Amino acid sequence: MRTDLRAKVIAVCDQKIRAKGETVGLSFYAFFANKNDDPELLMEAATWWIKTHKLDHFEKAKKIKQMVQSGL
Repeated sequence: MRTDLRAKVIAVCDQKIRAKGETVGLSFYAFFANKNDDPELLMEAATWWIKTHKLDHFEKAKKIKQMVQSGL
């Protein structure tokens, strides 16, 4: 996962956790606007989420943040 996507994932997870608490869940769509303005980045996130790690559609933001920070 490229560096700018990692930073975006961590920032969004932090924001969601602050707003809704430690148990908030999210999908990889949370990192993107409703408009598909960067399909390559969206596919990179989807591949990491679905194909590489076989995550459920919704996962805890805390878990995703920890995975990204650990370099997974």
